[in-house]
Amino acid sequence: MRFRTWAPLSAIAMSAAAVVALTQSSCDNGSSASVDAGDEADVDDRPPTPAAWDAPVTRPDDTTATQNRAACVYKRGDMPAATLGTSTPVDVDIPIDTVVVFMLENHSFDNYFGQLGKFLNRTDIESPPDDASNPSAPDADGGVTQVPRVHAPHTCVFDLDHSWAGTHNEWNDGGMDGFVKQNDDDPSTLPSGDDPSLASGDRSMFYYDQTDLPFYYALAQNFATADHYHAPVLGPTWPNRMYLYAATSFGLTFNTFPDLSAYPFPDNDASILDELVKRHTDWWIYRESVAAAEMIYNIGVVNRWGPAPLKTLDDFFSDASAGTLPPMSFIDPNFATEGSEGDDEHPPGDVQVGQALSAKIVKALFTSPQWAHAALFITWDEHGGFYDHYPPPPACNPDGLTPILDQGDTTPGTFDREGVRVPLIVISPYAKKGYVGHTTYDHASITRFIEAKFKIPALTARDANADPLMDLFDFSAPQNITPPDIPDPTVDPNEQSYCVATYPPSPQQFP
Repeated sequence: MRFRTWAPLSAIAMSAAAVVALTQSSCDNGSSASVDAGDEADVDDRPPTPAAWDAPVTRPDDTTATQNRAACVYKRGDMPAATLGTSTPVDVDIPIDTVVVFMLENHSFDNYFGQLGKFLNRTDIESPPDDASNPSAPDADGGVTQVPRVHAPHTCVFDLDHSWAGTHNEWNDGGMDGFVKQNDDDPSTLPSGDDPSLASGDRSMFYYDQTDLPFYYALAQNFATADHYHAPVLGPTWPNRMYLYAATSFGLTFNTFPDLSAYPFPDNDASILDELVKRHTDWWIYRESVAAAEMIYNIGVVNRWGPAPLKTLDDFFSDASAGTLPPMSFIDPNFATEGSEGDDEHPPGDVQVGQALSAKIVKALFTSPQWAHAALFITWDEHGGFYDHYPPPPACNPDGLTPILDQGDTTPGTFDREGVRVPLIVISPYAKKGYVGHTTYDHASITRFIEAKFKIPALTARDANADPLMDLFDFSAPQNITPPDIPDPTVDPNEQSYCVATYPPSPQQFP
């Protein structure tokens, strides 16, 4: 990403549709639309890197660093070297030159990887008990039954509740027993009323396994995963995705744009994107429609740093093939066509369609000249209303902000607890083969990994105290320098036809 002049963030609140229209018109004229605007595009006008970022740091020992992070001692502005023990590699000691993050939508760990322990014949993976269940909503006579966890009958389901209020009810103060009741929906909300059972809360107890998601299970078998990786908020998409970029949701608990009036660029960094620019580290957002970063920056994503840092997903494949991926890449699936034909795995999307997109991205990196020093993080933004048995633990409050609730929502809560567990897969020659990390992580852990690699400071107390996922890697001995031979996944045409017929596609903007 090259820079010309700096433009301030517009404070105008725009609809998602307007953002889509502007970003597409600005950036969909080919991969060079943002950089080939004349000779001046080659002028680097990025602001200087703050001297404090390169000041000497006295590193704590491993025990002190671990204890301090657990006690939420560290804060915004703390450099990674100051918060990580001496045995943890930082910046030049991390032999990764190409970092890629791909975040999908709305599936819990138990929903996708609850059967991973059985698949791998292992007992150390935090898996749901065989008799896992949730109480139903009371019937007409007040009776309650236990709804068991069962294999999903189809590769798509009717959408579930993952709002701030709904997720807190599902969590139920750690009982993890409110999923079925919270998702017992009125059948009249179905796009087709032929089968009212599709709106039953029973669907929250569905799970998939290696027969549905063979590529994801093969990745877990050959690379590294984590069974205590959480969404950072007990709430919906936008706040959780904000944590990947900013390690906070700016107090928000629902899907709306934050007020960034206190974060003018380059004076006050709102996200890791601002920091990467000031570190003079090149980055791109590769997306099929809108970019998730717009959830933070709104229309500012096209003018905050100069020419819009947006490319298409096709550009990612071209850049990977050519060996020209930047040091930092973010990939976004198609948020603008979300539904039964969507590829971001948001219900009622066919999960195999999203898996096929993930496989295409992974295989592109496998065959890239940059593979030898690359790391791809695949994760999901939040649980999407699907059951998970493991109660979210406490977390460091990022900035002490009082939750800003949606109109009519009175659900109490704070930002000092993790959200529901979601899957994480780390794909890299340096990823430990078949390894399952048991440390508590969330999206801010990926943020902290990026900060540790590129030597940039914490944005909030959440990423300052986050574990940066280093135990998922072995930087001394790459175990997959030759990528494993993983067959491409298939999309069952019968299931895809079922999904489209049962949940007719209806384009929407943002998840």
